[in-house]
Amino acid sequence: MTVLLAGDIGGTKTILRLVETVPSTSGVTLKPLHEQRYPSASFPDLVPMVRQFFAEAEQASSILAAPQKACFAIAGPVVDNTSQLTNLCWTLSAQRLSQELNIPQTSLINDFAAVGYGVVGLESDDLLTLQAGKPNPQAPIGVIGAGTGLGQGFLIHQEGDYRVYSTEGGHSDFAPRSEMEFQLSRYLLEKHHIQRISVERVVSGQGIVSIYQFLRDRQVAAEAPEVGAIVQTWEREIGREKSVDPAAAIAQAALEKRDRLSEQTMQIFVDAYGAEAGNLALKLLPYGGLYIAGGIAPKILPLMQEGNFLNSLIDKGRMLPLLEMVPVHVVLNPQVGLLGAALYASKL
Repeated sequence: MTVLLAGDIGGTKTILRLVETVPSTSGVTLKPLHEQRYPSASFPDLVPMVRQFFAEAEQASSILAAPQKACFAIAGPVVDNTSQLTNLCWTLSAQRLSQELNIPQTSLINDFAAVGYGVVGLESDDLLTLQAGKPNPQAPIGVIGAGTGLGQGFLIHQEGDYRVYSTEGGHSDFAPRSEMEFQLSRYLLEKHHIQRISVERVVSGQGIVSIYQFLRDRQVAAEAPEVGAIVQTWEREIGREKSVDPAAAIAQAALEKRDRLSEQTMQIFVDAYGAEAGNLALKLLPYGGLYIAGGIAPKILPLMQEGNFLNSLIDKGRMLPLLEMVPVHVVLNPQVGLLGAALYASKL
């Protein structure tokens, strides 16, 4: 049995989990020992946070927190096991963390790569299947997830295991498919004074707000006072710390069907999300499964299940029969990245 440390490191919060590997008939089972969440900005570096976590773990469980391996999922690029966090003044290297924390083996991986490792460790109740398809366990697996941004990645089956590859597919071009989406694209080009629109500008939390602003400014429907006030507060706070979450307010109003403008916003968002998931599926033919991760999908499950998402995903002309064979699952477990970090650590 081996003790592992897994971490999900974000600009806002960091989650640390101490786990123990337990041999099982299916290979290795991860037994949680202790978990804690910390505000990232409250610490000057990851090292003092982990030391505090170790002390709290030992006090709570009377177990010596001495992991042999560690993996930290980083919200930002990881190059040669080092990372400069995008929204936090931390510079991390696996070598330094190993030395200062006395952990023999430490690795840093991109947070969406961690999601990729995590999906293969999910249980059936961690998933909601939108399309059963025709699974092939030897085929690639695709992962796409809208949240703050739009992550994309894939897994390749190799010698009984999977290799995970992260991508920057969220920054590929947004491809309008209707007159409304063409108008949205032109609106964003003019609004931001840019030359191209990435799909992440539409399929993300920020994208939800952008679609809402487009429909509002085009006076497609009347603005509900409650939602409008939240969006206007957010607009006034541009460049400052935000006190509201307009994307969540828009999505909730759409789910409750109490604001026509929000409903239309989420319809465009879901359509565009499905279309981009279909683009990824075309490139990979992921008969091992296409997993819809990220923070948004689980919060809007009724909208994801209504049919527009899947219809947009498979609506690829002559390729429709191929995409109907792809298993499509929504990831419900919000800690899939932390699970992936632990699984990666177990293989170091």
